[in-house]
Amino acid sequence: MAKPTEDERLTKDQRREQARREREQLQRKTAASRRNRRIFVGIALVAVIGLIAFFLTRPEPVRADPEELLQGASQAAAEAGCDEPTDVGPYQPEDQDQTHVPTDAMPPLASYPSTPAASGPHNEIPLPSGVYDTPPPIDRLIHSLEHGAAVVWYAPGATGPELQELKTFYEADDVGDRVIVAPYDYPDQGAAGSLPAGIQMSLAAWHTVEACAQVNLAAAFDFTSSWGAPPFGDRPYLGSAPEAGAGF
Repeated sequence: MAKPTEDERLTKDQRREQARREREQLQRKTAASRRNRRIFVGIALVAVIGLIAFFLTRPEPVRADPEELLQGASQAAAEAGCDEPTDVGPYQPEDQDQTHVPTDAMPPLASYPSTPAASGPHNEIPLPSGVYDTPPPIDRLIHSLEHGAAVVWYAPGATGPELQELKTFYEADDVGDRVIVAPYDYPDQGAAGSLPAGIQMSLAAWHTVEACAQVNLAAAFDFTSSWGAPPFGDRPYLGSAPEAGAGF
């Protein structure tokens, strides 16, 4: 004879009590699930509101005043260990100083009279001005020098607030539309692919280079504001770019 099942052993009241407990357990689980969802939605809402508030209220990067930079440029250049702008002369042979060559026909950087190069064979397409976070095509950049660009090279290992201040400053069109800011790092070019030892910033215009031991915005702007074409404000143009002011 088959044994009675558990359900058969339960009385009617016991089954009713068991059903009540099961309902209560299900209600507790449902309530907990709803509570967890409300908490999650609340946290997400607070996070979204916080992000919106951050982007609406965060201060804009402080941009240095150009005139103030120029007023303190001499002292800043001395403190940054900058030398005087040096005429490095044309590429040799001189008849190749403005030659257009394809990228794969570029001579090695070691053949140029300075590091970084300030003239010589270059790509037929100039490089647009701007702040670059990676080393740009140097064959195109040299063409921009021919058109009157001024370049602020910095060592790839340079860090700190001075570098960020410099980048923020030159992102503005009123001071950076003829300036290229970029790290100098071309490891396939041997020693000529890095800035000289002890140099963290090198400033270049056509046939002209100025080296600095440290990155310094005032020193950089003092150079680019006169050696870039056209110069900044009422400053005189000191450069000698053959196509000064041409577009790039």
